[in-house]
Amino acid sequence: MQGFWKELARPCFVLAPMVGVTDAAFRRIIARYGKPDVMWTEFISADGLCSRGRDALLHDLWFDDLERPILAQLYGGNPEKMREAARFCIELGYDGIDINMGCPDKTVEKHGAGSILIKRPQLAAELIEAAREGAGEHPVSVKTRIGYHDNQIEEWLATLIEAGPAVVTIHARTRDEMSKVPARWDVIERSAQLARELVPDDDRRPLILGNGDIRNLHDAREVSEETGCDGVMIGRGIFGNPWLFNREVERDDLPFEQIIEVMLEHTALYCELFGEIKPFEPMKKHYKAYVTGFRGAAELRDRLMQATDLAEVQLLAKEALELESASR
Repeated sequence: MQGFWKELARPCFVLAPMVGVTDAAFRRIIARYGKPDVMWTEFISADGLCSRGRDALLHDLWFDDLERPILAQLYGGNPEKMREAARFCIELGYDGIDINMGCPDKTVEKHGAGSILIKRPQLAAELIEAAREGAGEHPVSVKTRIGYHDNQIEEWLATLIEAGPAVVTIHARTRDEMSKVPARWDVIERSAQLARELVPDDDRRPLILGNGDIRNLHDAREVSEETGCDGVMIGRGIFGNPWLFNREVERDDLPFEQIIEVMLEHTALYCELFGEIKPFEPMKKHYKAYVTGFRGAAELRDRLMQATDLAEVQLLAKEALELESASR
């Protein structure tokens, strides 16, 4: 069941889910200035959504229609809870479900989720089937890696495809490699070939998306052409650049003032949504990326790292803008 995926142009370019980064505030900013073809939530525990503590997780599931199509990414190792969590997310209005089978975090693995599922292919298949049952007519996808210790894409991808996901996104490294080595895009090319061999019917074959070391749309287009994959997922390139997926705007061409204005808009939205439930600190990883490439950037970054609230950030930005204007 491909759902909305079958309507997308090929290749498609999508935003990677990143914990502590692609929250509802940042996704809305991205959607306003450079919307990708598909968005993901940060990953959320399926077990948690089936527990008494569900309410504490709901802010991770906030989204706006501007972000559509958007997937709720779940992690977990219990098929029954995956089914229930998938059904719950679809009831909230999500366009599909994605299962994380690539996170290398040891705590996640201890719960039978993330990368450890590469070692447990039968359970992985059961989780996909359970999510499909919970999602009904909505598509279920998987985000994973090429293997655990070594490249095992042949047998691993075959297992996943047999379970019937609409999309498989493959981070082109093993679990052991983390992000310490260059992404192996030759394996993405083989994955796309393998999918065509296993499912010759275009209407039934899952899409294969590649992920790893791609920082802009130009490079994404190149690797999609070279490998034959159906699309590319971009992650770290989004830091400080909500225009990343905008085909008509290059961040480097934007004036300092516009970048600072969007940074302030992002900060204000973060505080509006999360001011009472999340610390201010997560915004600072964004400041490091927004504030770069212009005179006085280093000093402004240092001062922003000490800021504790929106008012202080607004004051620092105002001073920086006034200094920039006076120096012209």
